[in-house]
Amino acid sequence: MSRRTVAIILSVAAVAIAVAGAIVWFNAESYEDTVASCRKGIDSSATKTNRPEVCEGVTQDDYDALLVSWTLKHTFDDMSKTDQDMLDYYDNGKIDGSVG
Repeated sequence: MSRRTVAIILSVAAVAIAVAGAIVWFNAESYEDTVASCRKGIDSSATKTNRPEVCEGVTQDDYDALLVSWTLKHTFDDMSKTDQDMLDYYDNGKIDGSVG
């Protein structure tokens, strides 16, 4: 083979590798996507030490915040309407649905 043929083959291979790398990089899940998936994956079985599999890429601080957020939301939702109204009243002096 001539030098020109080898140079063309190497150039085409380099371009193909660069395009493949760019496709993989653009399709990789961002950290924000990982956190969003984790938020959706948390359920009543999740604990500080028992993470859902979708939360493995999330930092401990972010996971703790997501876990506390999930717990507070579901605790409020599980309260009776009277207790929710009382908590809402203590929040701002009126029952207006501002809590929850």
